[in-house]
Amino acid sequence: KVLLAEDNDFNVMVAVDTLEDLIEGIDITVAPNGAKAVEELEAAAFDFVLMDIQMPEMDGYTATKTIRASSDSRVRATPIMAMTAAVTKAEVDKCFEAGMDNYIAKPFDSDELLEKMAGLRNLKRDSNAKTEASEQSTEHADKASAAED
Repeated sequence: KVLLAEDNDFNVMVAVDTLEDLIEGIDITVAPNGAKAVEELEAAAFDFVLMDIQMPEMDGYTATKTIRASSDSRVRATPIMAMTAAVTKAEVDKCFEAGMDNYIAKPFDSDELLEKMAGLRNLKRDSNAKTEASEQSTEHADKASAAED
């Protein structure tokens, strides 16, 4: 279940069509601005949020900060990926500083989107889960390296 926070109709169409082609049975809710995204997230559980940065009423940074400050742990823990046309180091840093877990450049590559979404789906926003995920990733890399030898 995905919350797509995006104000541009064309970008919504592209993202929805792409996601529906990539993931059978995906459930997508569209929020036209950051304020609506926060409202939707407080009302229902989502596996993750795809968050545009520049939106009217409330931008993606502010929406993410609001989500991360929520008193509801379910809301706070929802993984968020920025979708932005600006991928300068400063912009990417600003995404992470706001509390986003990852980012993807627009226009996005379908395979990259799917890969990053898969990573977000398994993300838990507590340090123990991140440590475990990091250890599992290291173990997997070590096994893959050993298998190549």
